[in-house]
Amino acid sequence: MATKLYLIRHGETVENVAHILQGQIDGNLSERGIQQAKDACESLRNVAFDAIVCSDLKRCRDTAAILNEAHGLEINYTKLLRERDWGSITGMVADGTTKITIPDDAESMTALEARAKVFLDFISDTYPGKTVLAVSHGFFCRVVQAVYHGCTIKDIVPMTNTEVRILELDGTKKYGNA
Repeated sequence: MATKLYLIRHGETVENVAHILQGQIDGNLSERGIQQAKDACESLRNVAFDAIVCSDLKRCRDTAAILNEAHGLEINYTKLLRERDWGSITGMVADGTTKITIPDDAESMTALEARAKVFLDFISDTYPGKTVLAVSHGFFCRVVQAVYHGCTIKDIVPMTNTEVRILELDGTKKYGNA
């Protein structure tokens, strides 16, 4: 039986609205983000989750706490689900008016893909045949999906806040060996 992974992006943050590259800073849910999480909680209310895993950053922890109101599960916080470390451009405004060059001290795509593989293997190995909710970040969710589908991040449509994508992990594929 396959593991069903519900991958969800955290609710909108004050920093999202301001177009700030948050990376691995905590971030704060906006009022809209809180409502998005409440709406997502309601839409996922009847899904029988066996586990919730979550980025250890505040914007995801806060989203997961709201989502968990309907389930009452212990939340497993992990650095594996963190957003990309943007290095020296963390905190920069990225509103599309200035071309951004990714600095050498930012987490590389190779490192992100390796972390996504470790995450997918962790879910397959830890929760075989279970239904898991994973709360993460927009960019990293795309990397996870790209690894899962065997494509590049450019092939993955960006997720809106609290959008859910479902991946089925059959337990026989080891992503870390891909």
